[in-house]
Amino acid sequence: MSELNAGFRSGFVAVIGRPNVGKSTFLNKILKQKVAAVSEKPQMTRKQQLGILTTDSMQIIFIDTPGMHIAHHKLGDFMNQMAEMALNDADVLIWIVDTTFLPTQEDRLIADRINAMAKRPPVLLALNKIDLVDKDLLESRERYYTELLPDMQVFRISAELDLGIDEVLTAVTSLLPEGEPYYDAEQVTDLYERDIAIELIREAVLNHLSEEVPHAVGVRLDEYKDRGEDKAYLMATLFVERESQKGIVIGKQGSMIRAIGTAARQEIEALTGRQVFLDLRVKVHKNWRNNPDALKLMGYSTQEG
Repeated sequence: MSELNAGFRSGFVAVIGRPNVGKSTFLNKILKQKVAAVSEKPQMTRKQQLGILTTDSMQIIFIDTPGMHIAHHKLGDFMNQMAEMALNDADVLIWIVDTTFLPTQEDRLIADRINAMAKRPPVLLALNKIDLVDKDLLESRERYYTELLPDMQVFRISAELDLGIDEVLTAVTSLLPEGEPYYDAEQVTDLYERDIAIELIREAVLNHLSEEVPHAVGVRLDEYKDRGEDKAYLMATLFVERESQKGIVIGKQGSMIRAIGTAARQEIEALTGRQVFLDLRVKVHKNWRNNPDALKLMGYSTQEG
């Protein structure tokens, strides 16, 4: 290690949990900017995404993972695979749970998976959404979770309200090994603009559609063209599994697809600082979530065999 970086700490921190517990919101608060798409609906995150925080003394590479869940199709298998990989690559684990719920079957599966690790990294338990439960209930919920996975540091947080985040960050920093930074200090994520655009389109889909429809929507970015320094053109296809879903996504006289496009465009413009022209179209690809070729087409490359 160079003299300039003597004492510098760096490492990988996996942010894990079941779907919809606030992992992406937590990451955005840590980085103090939006790099991860967020929705109140579960399974917003389908791939790993890195959030990189660098200071003069350390670099933390947070791995935002898909929610670990009981899979019902090949896409779900892929998402769980991404989360599993993050466990094995991490120097520290942050397990985020939703304190408005008792531990679910999915929470127990996560605890079992961590307990089964041959070489378990330090685990920080982040009890999220503490603003939504009273103190007595919070105490009992904490006991339920700590019984599942002993020997954790416990933190009470509200990612939405930015409560307790600094305490988690301090604990993570103390657990990192000494080492050189992995990324340039200015870099905050490993995704390119086009990848983030896909996730922001998916975010708009989830926030505008109800029930099972948004989870049956896949996004493929077909074109991403720069038009000078301050403009860009994007064309994307939204894939659904049934003809009836296509009608819902398009909406009456195209009202829903326009609303989705407007919301996504505004988020992409806020991220890139450029004027964006976004063209969305909808196609039916039957049962795409169980089709390996379709999954690869949309960037969900499963590991076979």
